[in-house]
Amino acid sequence: MYQLLTDSGVDLPYQLLADNHVGFVSMHVDIDGQDYTDDLEHKFDLNHFYQQIDKGVMPSTAQINIGQFVEFFKPYVKKQIPILYLGFSSGLSGTFNNAKNAKKMLVQEYPDAQIFLVDSLAASCGEGLMVLDAIDKKKAGMDITELADWLKTNRLRYRQWFTVDDLNYLYHGGRVSRASAAVGSLLHIKPVMDVDTMGYLRVVSKARSRRKSLKALADNTLETLANRDNPRIVIATSQADEAAQLVSDHIHESIPEAQVLIEHIGPTIASHTGLGCVAVFSLGNSERK
Repeated sequence: MYQLLTDSGVDLPYQLLADNHVGFVSMHVDIDGQDYTDDLEHKFDLNHFYQQIDKGVMPSTAQINIGQFVEFFKPYVKKQIPILYLGFSSGLSGTFNNAKNAKKMLVQEYPDAQIFLVDSLAASCGEGLMVLDAIDKKKAGMDITELADWLKTNRLRYRQWFTVDDLNYLYHGGRVSRASAAVGSLLHIKPVMDVDTMGYLRVVSKARSRRKSLKALADNTLETLANRDNPRIVIATSQADEAAQLVSDHIHESIPEAQVLIEHIGPTIASHTGLGCVAVFSLGNSERK
């Protein structure tokens, strides 16, 4: 027996994780000086959060600190339950490094502790899709060492394509330069972005309209799918449901039997993307370069 763990960066429904006995640790968001816990909409009012962004509020986020991880891991360690934590990309946050430091502290106190840490090199439902696959493999009987190795071996095959409607949020979060945000907004350029091999965001192409950027998300996903027979694809969006549905429809035109889930982007990620973000996640046929 072992325990799967993750964090609220996965942007999966609270109940889905609860039903599959996956524990998670919450990130925190500051809105106008008030601290909120990202608990995957268990109590957090995501619609209210979106409304605040729509009014021009620029939230900030805080990485999960070492103490939080010690408190999160320790109950399992004390019960001698092996744990596998799949975490938010180290290229986007210091959170994963804090998890490593927490492990060092716990192993000093509990030398026999079995703590496996996997850097997803992903964000939002890219990390979430890896959790879904980990759940399936655990249920199929894969042991904790095999699963940790599988995730590390295959993590660069998870493809993550996204576009945003307002570059200013990526600028505010330090993801793009002021000049890029200004020029993109002026020329109505919609970037198509992904995550590189180190877990950092990068622009892979630029579309001159919203519709073209959405089509690019679907096309890029279809071109790189590992399994075209019955793929599992997750689309995440921050209050752009119609746009997300357009991407889903385009995918279903080519692969009618595709399992396409549409989920909300939670406050941790939406604080950096703003409203109108659409992201598509799938397991690819090769590693991203």
